[in-house]
Amino acid sequence: MADYDAWLDAYSAAYDTVPGPLLMPCPHCAHQCLQVVFTGDLDSMIGYAHFWCDHCLQGIGVSRTTIPEGAVVQDIRQPRADRQPKIPNFRLVQ
Repeated sequence: MADYDAWLDAYSAAYDTVPGPLLMPCPHCAHQCLQVVFTGDLDSMIGYAHFWCDHCLQGIGVSRTTIPEGAVVQDIRQPRADRQPKIPNFRLVQ
């Protein structure tokens, strides 16, 4: 299992590629299935990030971050059940 620091490094690289495709290997399983979705205020573009692998369903959450231009964003003002896109129930890396 990849450690938290490896996930933070991958998140940093993914953050820098937004809005482009995330063509990098998962720190845990090495599949190129990484996803990042931000949840936040669309006016201030501040929120938090969900970063996970669609293959192994491992990932991290990043709190209090600036949402980059062109990112996939859930509006925090919407009820959780109505937010799109849906985020899978992935396992948080500690």
